[in-house]
This record gives sequence, C-alpha cells and structure tokens, in this order.
Amino acid sequence: MYIPGAFAEESPEAIADAIRSARIGELVTLANGVLEATPVPLLFEAAGPRGRLVGHLARANPQWRSVDPATEALVIFRPVDAYVSPSLYATKAEHGKVVPTWNYVTVHAYGPLVVHDDVDWVEALVRRLTDHHEAGREPAWSVDDAPVAFTRAMLRAIVGIEVPITRIQAKWKLSQNRSEADIDGVVAGLSGGSDADRRLAALMAARRGAAADRS
Repeated sequence: MYIPGAFAEESPEAIADAIRSARIGELVTLANGVLEATPVPLLFEAAGPRGRLVGHLARANPQWRSVDPATEALVIFRPVDAYVSPSLYATKAEHGKVVPTWNYVTVHAYGPLVVHDDVDWVEALVRRLTDHHEAGREPAWSVDDAPVAFTRAMLRAIVGIEVPITRIQAKWKLSQNRSEADIDGVVAGLSGGSDADRRLAALMAARRGAAADRS
C-alpha cells in the first residue's frame, strides 16, 4: 500500500482499535494465479508479536481449500471513510487551487491463512465472536439459545480460519497535509454530514487534540 509519511500510523493501540471498530475485513488470498476475496467478521486477539485474526468461512466456500501456506493472505479493514469536497477548504477562497479527495482509515494485515477444520475449535471461536457482537444488546443472544443438534449442524457447515499477523500497514489519511484552516473546514463540514462523515470528523478532531496535548 502506498503510504506517504504524513499518513503513516505506527501506534499498535490505534491500529488495534481500527481493526476492532471495522468489525469485518476483506480476506484476500492468491492461489494458482487467481485472487479470491471474502468479507469476513473477524476478531483481533492478542497472540504473538502482532496479534492474530480469527473467524470462519462457509465450508462450501472454495477459498479455504486452495490455501498456499507459503503465500501471505491479506486482510483489509476500512473502519471509516468520507468524501472531502474542495468547498470545505479555507484555501479555496484564497487561490482556488484545490481538488476533491477522500479521507479514510485503513489497515492491511498480512500473514499465513491457517485453517481449523475442527468442530471444537470452531465452536469456541463462534462463541467468542457471538459474545463480542452481542455485548450491550438486551436481551443478548447466546449460542446456547439454539437447539444443540441445530448448532452442531451449523458448526459442521463452516471452517475456522486464523491469520497470525506477520506485518501490518496502516494509513490514516486525515488531511494532515493541509493547513490548519483547511482541516478546521473539513471537520466542520463533515460534522454536518452522514453518520460516516461525522465519525471521521470526530476522529480528525480527536487526533488534532491529542497532537496539541503532546506539543
């Protein structure tokens, strides 16, 4: 991934937060010269030097069967993004030399794709995944709410996957290359937009505040 220096993110905590807030990642693999991609809900767990991603695929999905252990898998997370109109820049009124762009946060996690075709491993994963996404819901659904025979049949219809992360690329494109006045304009403009726009504006504002506290 192309990452200009101003947009590079190195903080393990910020990267972990971005992965968790994205909740679903795009699993990309290469086998026999063919790229395959599947959107997958994944958990980020502490394991090894950089953590691991765990989830599951449908047994009928051919992607897991063509795994080459010598080839890296790529998981792409995009927790938030927003279109930035040139009209939001203060410098538009000064000289007009501005163009549209897109602000976003993205994480590319790489590592081997490990398949767990074991019903006990998969059940434990499904329980963790369910508990994670049901947290805060009332009433929260539990795997134990479904009949045991039905659950076991569903578990046999999926396989577990794990990506031990060997390297990460992270890019926070949040107008860091613009003037303070332009950034203020983007934050103000996006704050009145869609939910995604507002979330990105809040992130921009929070990171500016953190930078000010460090100065």
